[in-house]
Amino acid sequence: MGKSVKKADFFDNIQKITEDILTYRARKQYIKKEKQKAKKPLVDWLEAFLWAACMVLLLNQYLVQAYKIPTGSMINSLNIGDHVFVNKNIYGPELLPGFFKLPGLQQPKRNDVIVFESPDYVSRFSGWMGTAFDITQRIIFMLTLSLVDIDRNDQGEQRVHFLIKRTIGQGGDRLIFKDGDVYIKFAGEDRWVSEREYNAARGWKHNVSRLIKQDDYEAIAAFGKADGWSIAGFPVSQKLISQASSAVRNDSLAVYLSRNETVRKAMPHVKSYSNNLAASRLGWYVPEGRILPLGDNRDSSYDGREYGPVKVSKVLGKGLVIFWPFNRWGKII
Repeated sequence: MGKSVKKADFFDNIQKITEDILTYRARKQYIKKEKQKAKKPLVDWLEAFLWAACMVLLLNQYLVQAYKIPTGSMINSLNIGDHVFVNKNIYGPELLPGFFKLPGLQQPKRNDVIVFESPDYVSRFSGWMGTAFDITQRIIFMLTLSLVDIDRNDQGEQRVHFLIKRTIGQGGDRLIFKDGDVYIKFAGEDRWVSEREYNAARGWKHNVSRLIKQDDYEAIAAFGKADGWSIAGFPVSQKLISQASSAVRNDSLAVYLSRNETVRKAMPHVKSYSNNLAASRLGWYVPEGRILPLGDNRDSSYDGREYGPVKVSKVLGKGLVIFWPFNRWGKII
């Protein structure tokens, strides 16, 4: 009896081992499928996220990108905090963020509201680290529709990498500024044309905002004159200085012209003042392949009057619409 039981156990063990060997692959595949079922929602979510991120990057890089207006230099056309869509395709998108600009459908035209790289922008890092940081910053900026910008200074404030202004001067133009107004001598023409008259003749509806009243320019000239006399070493009357108000000091260009005119007369042997003044009277020349951008908030705008004409290759896109806040939704004009 004992031998029969042991013999049965032996054959049972042989049968179990055989079944384990024969079903090993099937069990392994079953366990793998069950694990995949548990992972499938996560994998599906990751795939959907990566696909959406790639689509957002492609759209932002080559077609339309979202930007947030950081300053008041375009008031009242664009206000601080406005979110806008910019056409990246029209002037030619970059193959990679910050590199290899592709041909566009057209060049920036007069009156276009454009986004371009700030001529004064310097990366936080040098060499390959700076390149890697700039690319990362721009990818994050695009993925978050301009809501997140990691490019900040030591105080945590956003560093301005891109500017949005209006194209006023094109290649071959000369521009002068008189009492806050712009006059243009177009390429190949002999007469100066007022920006206001030119815009009105073409039905352009954007408003050029002014902080300084026309009547204040007499005081502006007086302040520049007093400053010029002081530079030349002459005594300056307090009455003349007192004519300067906070509004007067805002128009640095008008003060600059008045100051240089005064110093030139008082110190004709100092050629730097004479040369600067001559350039101011002849107008700012815009070389071919560049544009001169100005802000619509003309008395409070850091624009081409400070950093000069901008290369067309640095222009990234044209303003299309304001999409947020919703009550300001509309085409950028």
